[in-house]
Amino acid sequence: MPLQIIRQDITKMQVDAIVNTTNEEMVGYSGVDLAVHEGAGPELDAECAKIAPLGLGGAKITKGYNLDARYIIHTSGPIWRGGLEGESIILKSCYIESLKLAVAHGCNSVAFPLISSGVYGYPKDQVLKFAIQVITEFLFDHEIMVYLCVYDRTSYEFSRELFTEISEAICNDYVYERDEITSNESMVFRSEMVVTYDCSRGSKTDKLLHEYIKSIDKSFAYKLFDLINERGMTDVECYKKANVDKKTFSKIKCNPETYKPSKQTAVAFAIALKLNLDETQDLLASAGLTLSHSFTFDKIIRFFIEKGIYNVFEINEALFEFDQVLLGC
Repeated sequence: MPLQIIRQDITKMQVDAIVNTTNEEMVGYSGVDLAVHEGAGPELDAECAKIAPLGLGGAKITKGYNLDARYIIHTSGPIWRGGLEGESIILKSCYIESLKLAVAHGCNSVAFPLISSGVYGYPKDQVLKFAIQVITEFLFDHEIMVYLCVYDRTSYEFSRELFTEISEAICNDYVYERDEITSNESMVFRSEMVVTYDCSRGSKTDKLLHEYIKSIDKSFAYKLFDLINERGMTDVECYKKANVDKKTFSKIKCNPETYKPSKQTAVAFAIALKLNLDETQDLLASAGLTLSHSFTFDKIIRFFIEKGIYNVFEINEALFEFDQVLLGC
């Protein structure tokens, strides 16, 4: 997945590079900066002393030393002064310059903290939304895996109004059917049609099964390609909006008959294509999947589709808040 929000201590991330939010002197004074310096060891202190100072919004790179990451990218974020003194400009520069350095050094993965959201006082919810926007724009032109590390649940305050709406949708009592399969029957699902075969009938059953298989709709991949063309989108635009990486989309292109997506990947494409609920169910059915009325993930996806909200990262914020798997792959 090109962009993933996770709850994790950034110093424990096994990535090519982690981003350290520091001061202009790069001395490891507190918070993430202190943890990074303590984890990397005294050799980091020595290297930072050689390359300091670091300008606001700038970025410099060092070795990772005792950390799992190969590199540490150091950036100096803004102090929050109410949002009226160019804080967002500096914050954007922190993310962009750090990403550029990661790409320039051949990194395939990079992990960010919520820059300036600690002692510098930048509101955490604003940093997260802003970071998602800036990183997403960068990823439209670059292929790199990006993680946004949120250390604990209190680090991010999800929209209370939206949280309440989704909670109510999740708690609604839905009536759903339970699939019952006996030892003498095999059931094959095609969209909303159910075909039942009695395994004791031998060749007659085999013939029915053969005829059924011939009637099966297009594979997930072919349905996806058709929808991309119908929407007038390019392949790149579609997989980027779906938060899916180029490697995964290449697998779909190379194996259209046999590729079977995970549920979160299939739903991500439905969101990128702005499919309504029926269209989403049809696409999922081609992969043997469905959106049920009984699982939290499914209910959240239904909620956003019914609301006409098709921003995969906004949906991922909600899924993250409810501890669900995120969209993409």
